[in-house]
Amino acid sequence: MKLNKLALSGLIALGCATAASNAVAQQRINVNIGASHPTTNIWAYAMKEVFQPEVDRLLKEGGGKFEVRWRENYGGTLYKFSETRAAVKDGIVDVGMVGTVWENSAMPLQNVTYFTPFATTNHELLISIFDKLNDTHPALKASWTAQNMVPLSSLITDTYDIYANFPVTNMAALQNKKIHAPGTSANWMRDTGATPVEGALTTYYTNIQTGVTQGALSFASGIGPARVYEVAKYLTRVDVGAMYFGSVAANKSFFDKLPKEVQEAFVKAGKSASVAHGKHVTTSAVKAMETMRAAGLQVSDLPAAERAKWINGLPDIVTPWLQTTGDAGKSVLRAYFDELRARGVKPLRDWDKAAR
Repeated sequence: MKLNKLALSGLIALGCATAASNAVAQQRINVNIGASHPTTNIWAYAMKEVFQPEVDRLLKEGGGKFEVRWRENYGGTLYKFSETRAAVKDGIVDVGMVGTVWENSAMPLQNVTYFTPFATTNHELLISIFDKLNDTHPALKASWTAQNMVPLSSLITDTYDIYANFPVTNMAALQNKKIHAPGTSANWMRDTGATPVEGALTTYYTNIQTGVTQGALSFASGIGPARVYEVAKYLTRVDVGAMYFGSVAANKSFFDKLPKEVQEAFVKAGKSASVAHGKHVTTSAVKAMETMRAAGLQVSDLPAAERAKWINGLPDIVTPWLQTTGDAGKSVLRAYFDELRARGVKPLRDWDKAAR
């Protein structure tokens, strides 16, 4: 059946009106997203590769009413590693990587793992625990809110070991050595004879190369991409443990103004990013070890007796933290260790006794 000109004109007009209506109905939202590290880094990888596309997918499947225009600021283009909290808190970015490891004064509760070393080496389990605690624990939730942030996805490290330009065959080998141990991880070096030095993966290579330090207490998935093994050719496995490093977080003032559908997409995408982050760290750590060994990295284990000296010889590093954080700190510590044991983990020191 042929359409007459009048009918055809009507259909064309209707189609144009519908298209115009859809165009008007879709709301574009600009989101500044960034990190102090490049997307090759484990903490930024899932932001770019999972969080962003997952938000896009969820919004499209939800009817396409909203569209996000991402303005990416990775690789420290807007802020450095020591400024991650302020960058998200103050809205320099709307969503960003927040390294709470560098924020013990402003966000001490988030650093509970750094005051309780030798608890677990399972970094994927750690993500699950802190995704839960950040969502449900009153003190942790209040801490994020006080910083004008909404945590979306937990960030972790794989287990810490010593990468140095000298072999560590026993604890005595650490005497008078300068070892990078950022933020609160400096506590792990107490009474070991070594001097902890502040720093980050972005600074280790040059500092070791130039003799500022002799090594770093760090993790394979970070050391590998940063190529630190080129100047620190000895890895001594200590297994200090995996650590909760911080979170991908949204600026709360920005987040609260988002439509409900977009908020929900952010939260769901954050959980997907958490899972992807854990798997990526596992894969990255394995690949990093293969690469580093092939490049000549000398790998050894700290003898069990020497490791026991380290674990049992550490002073009570958690009590000063509890004295600073009060009842909130005790509650977070108990909740963390309860979650560990509920998942079958047996920490090598019962740090939570101080909070019972």
